[in-house]
Amino acid sequence: MGLTLEEANRIIRGALAKAQELNIRISAAVCDSGGRLIALQRMDNAIWASVYGSEGKAVTSAAFGRPSGELSERADQPTPRGIAAASGGHMIMGQGAVPIIRNGVIEGACGVGGGTSQQDEDCARAGVAQL
Repeated sequence: MGLTLEEANRIIRGALAKAQELNIRISAAVCDSGGRLIALQRMDNAIWASVYGSEGKAVTSAAFGRPSGELSERADQPTPRGIAAASGGHMIMGQGAVPIIRNGVIEGACGVGGGTSQQDEDCARAGVAQL
């Protein structure tokens, strides 16, 4: 079975708690293994663009089964660029999302936007650690 809404919300709560600890305002998104959004929250006063960043990074992480930041260097190469285009341009190959893997199966990803790239990834990891 894939991620449930309750699990996605638990992940988001963990990401938001880390953001509060870091004193930043973020958006956090959780998507399933197919890159479809399960849950998303934007903290009060987080920039509106963080919504798109969090979801785009989550989609990338779920698609490739690795942290989205690992794809940054390859983002302009033909294959990753082609995959991103084929997905409708929904992928963001920048640091800030981590995959959700259970029993060796990619179940989705958590992406965060609004902080620095490292802060975003730290929040995403804190969220996924709640499972």
